[in-house]
Amino acid sequence: MRRIAIVGAGQAGLQLALGLRAGRPGEGPGHEVTLYAARRPEVIRTGRVLSTQMMFEPALALERAAGLHLWEEETPRLRGMRLTAANPPGTAATHFTAMFDEPARSVDQRVKTARWLELLEERGGRVEYGPVEPERLERIAADHDLTIVATGRGPLSEIFAHDERHSPYDRPQRILAAAYVHGMAQPPGAGGPELRINPVADCGEFFTMAGTTVGGPCGMLMWEALPGGPLDCWQDDPGPDEVVKRSLELLRSHLPWEYELCAGVEPTDAGAALTGAVTPTVRHPVAQVGAASYVLGMADAVVLNDPVAGQGANSAARCADGYLRAILHHGDRPFDRTWMRRTFAAYWEHARHVTAFSNMLLGPPPEHVGRVVAAAAEHPEVAHRYVNGYADPAGFQGWFMDADRADAYLTAVTGRTAPGGV
Repeated sequence: MRRIAIVGAGQAGLQLALGLRAGRPGEGPGHEVTLYAARRPEVIRTGRVLSTQMMFEPALALERAAGLHLWEEETPRLRGMRLTAANPPGTAATHFTAMFDEPARSVDQRVKTARWLELLEERGGRVEYGPVEPERLERIAADHDLTIVATGRGPLSEIFAHDERHSPYDRPQRILAAAYVHGMAQPPGAGGPELRINPVADCGEFFTMAGTTVGGPCGMLMWEALPGGPLDCWQDDPGPDEVVKRSLELLRSHLPWEYELCAGVEPTDAGAALTGAVTPTVRHPVAQVGAASYVLGMADAVVLNDPVAGQGANSAARCADGYLRAILHHGDRPFDRTWMRRTFAAYWEHARHVTAFSNMLLGPPPEHVGRVVAAAAEHPEVAHRYVNGYADPAGFQGWFMDADRADAYLTAVTGRTAPGGV
């Protein structure tokens, strides 16, 4: 039995900790795990929302296999994606809808984190509550066979060196605002809950989805505003009522079709809003914290993406699963720097595609992206392929991320040659 410390109690850290306690089926109890969490479950449940996480089937399957799918039956099944691209002021330019091959779901991280913390302690894991400062990591690492940092917030993430090769941004590309609400309606003709995406030209994006929160089913609203643009009105960190009020004002002007669906919404609870910004960053995965002590970073601690692509919780689940398998397969051998780098490299094979896709969505769209969206509005095959790419962005590499391949695919589907093509 190995002694393993995990600093950070989000999707990645908790999923890994619970997996390590379970060990391998038929091989007895798992590893000795100490998880360092900033807040207790009761504080998390009554605090502010943490995200507008959406999980697609590959990540949900990992939770299901680990027995952690505790809210699957009660959580609305998101059947597909509806994208309506808008031109200011308030004009719909392009629209398409496509079904997911498997439904997606969103569970409030307050609900999930709090219950998983309790579950870890029920299963014999040790949880220490309170902040962990960087200088404390040396002692934690010395007391454990392996120490993993699973938080991308605060000074702990700064112990990992910046990887300039994969970090094109030095500041946030969007200002974020989110609210959990009751009273959100569905579009006419919708067969069930959907993810709705509304890109607003030169302004940002607006997202809605259905999910489960502390009081049961809810709707979720999220703004991704270009800094300094007309959607950027969140710098004063307003509370839930004000976030909803401003959201309705923006929707009335920029997305009137969404205003009609959201006009009657109200916040679900006193903590039902979140504002902020993220600088997308990739960091080197191993940090030295003592003369002979090293720690391994995971998920947001070393690969932090803007939520515009909806990949945060999905990437965290994949990272936790990959690290779990690497630890269990390593046996009694030392968790040295070579093992740490190799373990992260295996995760990066997936995460690099997520980073590339997320960064493409943040920047000015390449010309071929407009051609894909236009073709999706006319050809259900294109819409279906694009919408289902979100479940695993690695699949975008074969077409969407490359102009030549995207145009070749569109020509095959539509019979029309792209501008400038042969």
